[in-house]
Amino acid sequence: MKSLKNLLEKHKKAVVHSFSDKDVFYVFSRVIKEEYGNYGAEKLRADFFKNRTVFVKSESPTFASELWINRQKIIRKMNEELGEGAVKEIKLK
Repeated sequence: MKSLKNLLEKHKKAVVHSFSDKDVFYVFSRVIKEEYGNYGAEKLRADFFKNRTVFVKSESPTFASELWINRQKIIRKMNEELGEGAVKEIKLK
């Protein structure tokens, strides 16, 4: 007989997030605008989303460095809106 704990763990793993790339891009731009203002939102743009990874293009090395330093904070804020575990990583292109 399976324990309740094992069943709950399997259920947590089976949770599927239903959102599109556009949803991820929208949330990314909102979080960036909140953190860095309109200028930051102009310089950082989500380009691609695959396997829970957001690929970002940066027009400014300064903002690329800022994003890299604060990526965990950005990921946490995005996951608050999209659902826990929706975004695992941010990579710069």
